[in-house]
Amino acid sequence: MAGFILSRHWHDTSTGIELEYWLHTAQGPVCVRVPEQESVFFIAQENVAQLPPLLGLQRGWRVQNLSLASPTNQPIAGVYCTSYRRAREISTILRRAMPVWEADVRPPERFLMERFIKSSVSVVGGQWHSDGTQVPQVTAPGLRPGDNSLPNFTVVSLDIETDMRAAQLFSIAVWGSEARHVFMVDETCGGQRSLEGFTLHNCASETACLEAFFNWLHDYDPDILIGWSVVGFDLWVLDRICRRLGVNYALGRDGRRPTWRQDINDRDKRYITIPGRVALDGIELLRMAFYHFESFSLEFVARALLGDGKLLKGSGRGEEITRLYQDDKLQLARYNLKDCELVWEIFIATQLIAFASAKSQMTGLPLDKIGGSAAAFEFSYLPRLHRLGYVAPSIGDCAIDFASPGGYVLESQPGLFKQVLVFDFKSLYPSIIRTFNIDPGAFWVAEHKQLPAEQVVAGFHDAAFARDCAILPNLITELWQQRDDAKRSGDQPLSQAIKIIMNSFYGVLGSNLCRFYDPRVASSITLRGHEILQTTQQWFDEQGFTVIYGDTDSVFVWLGDDFDPHQCATVGQSLARKLNDFWQQRLAQQYQVPSYLEIQFETHFSRFFMPKIRGQETGSKKRYAGLVQRGEQSEVLIRGLEAVRSDWTALARQFQREVFGRVFYNQPVEQYVLDITAQLHAGKLDDLLVYRKRLRRPLEDYEAISPPHVQAARALQANGDDIRRGDWVEYVITLQGARPKSLSSGLLLDYAHYQEKQLAPVVDGLLATLGTNYQQLVDRQYGLF
Repeated sequence: MAGFILSRHWHDTSTGIELEYWLHTAQGPVCVRVPEQESVFFIAQENVAQLPPLLGLQRGWRVQNLSLASPTNQPIAGVYCTSYRRAREISTILRRAMPVWEADVRPPERFLMERFIKSSVSVVGGQWHSDGTQVPQVTAPGLRPGDNSLPNFTVVSLDIETDMRAAQLFSIAVWGSEARHVFMVDETCGGQRSLEGFTLHNCASETACLEAFFNWLHDYDPDILIGWSVVGFDLWVLDRICRRLGVNYALGRDGRRPTWRQDINDRDKRYITIPGRVALDGIELLRMAFYHFESFSLEFVARALLGDGKLLKGSGRGEEITRLYQDDKLQLARYNLKDCELVWEIFIATQLIAFASAKSQMTGLPLDKIGGSAAAFEFSYLPRLHRLGYVAPSIGDCAIDFASPGGYVLESQPGLFKQVLVFDFKSLYPSIIRTFNIDPGAFWVAEHKQLPAEQVVAGFHDAAFARDCAILPNLITELWQQRDDAKRSGDQPLSQAIKIIMNSFYGVLGSNLCRFYDPRVASSITLRGHEILQTTQQWFDEQGFTVIYGDTDSVFVWLGDDFDPHQCATVGQSLARKLNDFWQQRLAQQYQVPSYLEIQFETHFSRFFMPKIRGQETGSKKRYAGLVQRGEQSEVLIRGLEAVRSDWTALARQFQREVFGRVFYNQPVEQYVLDITAQLHAGKLDDLLVYRKRLRRPLEDYEAISPPHVQAARALQANGDDIRRGDWVEYVITLQGARPKSLSSGLLLDYAHYQEKQLAPVVDGLLATLGTNYQQLVDRQYGLF
């Protein structure tokens, strides 16, 4: 039987640790139990004799010498415990006297990773039975890696409505492929009715509403719950309400309560584990898939992706929801259900379930594990490391204290250019790892066995890597091939998931929060990248072309303003082929390694602008704009400048984009600048003058300084609004200072501020290349406003 792991748990029993895996299968949900397991961690064999005096009367453990070594080449022993809680207690005691390795690996994960099982699993044999629930259970089966086929999950979009304090429940809405329901607290009537394509359940109390919802959930039996802040708000608030009312929070497939944990770095962030189900938050998944929006509010994202939006929007929505609950419960039901529908459609449009499934299948991490680059790396790496003969280090073991440098950025040449080509190294850091055999295990082998030069590949800071036993390059090769297969088959979610995983490997090795951190290993990646970018710049110089900018894995090459634009694409492809040949030959001769570096001709800018750092003569970094040519088609592309930054007003963003476009297309600029300035002072652009900024700290923490968005937030608070850390504040600059947008009616806006701070700065750099600036254009026509 094939299955996909939805949730994983462990229980200490009198006969050992019982592992519990809830699976989605084609036949329905199944609970797999693996009894009589042990938890294991590792110590040096030389410290085994200290265990009896240190542990005293502790029971339920045993120790065994193993054919493994520590990262410092000490022979290793395994300490095995019949209870995970006992293992944690014993490891804590031992840490005071000796090094302890891998004590933080939980039994459910270790069981899977050592069998190379990710999320897809094959179940063989075992004892099938039922414990009175609807879900079949199997005990002590054989588990094998599955075939990674994409599951057909049952999904439900969930949203709740409450009063502004989230203390009183108004309604719960759900939306699925065959489900449209709203459970409404309505003391005046009961029963249910079908209307407008959904079923409205009128419940006499909050308790009745919750029980009706849990009964429906049990019958519909979804695998996945989705929503917008569904974990941090909806499910957490439901938990609090259930506790207040004494209702069993029966989210689990077996009726069990979910369990919660808080983020150690952010106490306001919570994670939920539901037996047999998964909760996926749309905001977190979109960010993990590298979607970028000016705002991740449901209204903004839905408008951007679907062209549709919420039935209520803007400030004051909380009061309106309360009013609807009191006066128009049917309209509140429509609003509640519409939010569910929007989330459902966003998940479909972005294929987020397929993306999360592919990422889970590639990494072994649970579906709802957001981020988790270090955990994903360890899941694949640890079992292979053990077979190489090593245990993994602990976080903080590395005593090397110098920092690994970041990506290399070439000095930019500011100005306005014609015919600029961009060349990108495809997945540069993974390519470097493959090419130069960079790997923690290979580093230890080279060091411990003192291998001669011909058996290693040299790194930086005296690092060297054994040629014949590296783990990480092989993992990347496997992922690379799988990504190529995914591209050929058109599986975009899988391709994107693999790309994110591959590109995370350097970040893992370069972070001191990872157990494998060693700056000698990480620097052997980044410094090689520096060398490659510098050598590539020299190569282009030798070809007679000028590199005007370069950043980590890309170079911007100026062919010359008089170069034939119709030949640029052909020349770009030819240069890329020649450069790839150059690297093949150079690395074979210098290091005796095949080159996996692959440079691609990426973009042709017929016009390209690199600004100066404001107030300086040097060129900026990671900020540029240009006119991209794609055959006969062209478009303005802007990176890092104000037009693509949400902390500038819509006026500044639109103004910059239009002026840049006019310059790039050789169209007149002066009259447009004058027209916009005149419209600004005439009050015709007021809707574009709103600033939008997030509160990064609680409002009371802003003591020494009071920036404009904080001033506006305090005015909102004084007006009775509930203002919290993380809230977005919309404000305008009036003649009386910063004021909330919602409280600015009747106030005169400070148009001179917007002219000086929003119009002039965003275009002066480009206008300077034409021999003028914003103020000169305005002064010639109007004088000072």
